[in-house]
Amino acid sequence: MLTIFHNPRCRKSREGLALLEDSKLTFEIRDYLNNPPEISELKSLAEKLHIEPMGLVRQNEAIWKEKFKNKNLTDEQIYQGIRDFPVLLERPIVVLGNQAAIGRPKENILEILKSQTE
Repeated sequence: MLTIFHNPRCRKSREGLALLEDSKLTFEIRDYLNNPPEISELKSLAEKLHIEPMGLVRQNEAIWKEKFKNKNLTDEQIYQGIRDFPVLLERPIVVLGNQAAIGRPKENILEILKSQTE
């Protein structure tokens, strides 16, 4: 199943969603602000993206700067921070099976779509 972790208030996320809509493929929209991912899902995302947990974090968000910046956090604490404050999750993220891409730039999403149509 093709899934987009989407924040409707984010321009980049809306651009990613538009790419999926234009593809005419069936996909699921995950409004992660209202349906935050479990820690196990965050770990799976990081694995599929081939990144460390910090790669999932939007470090310019005010909540990150207020609560987490300059702290020596464990991976578990980073995942818990994203779980507790889902606005910290990088966006958009498109997932297809064992593949995932952060849609910054949006062309990253095209690589996932390309693998779907091959």
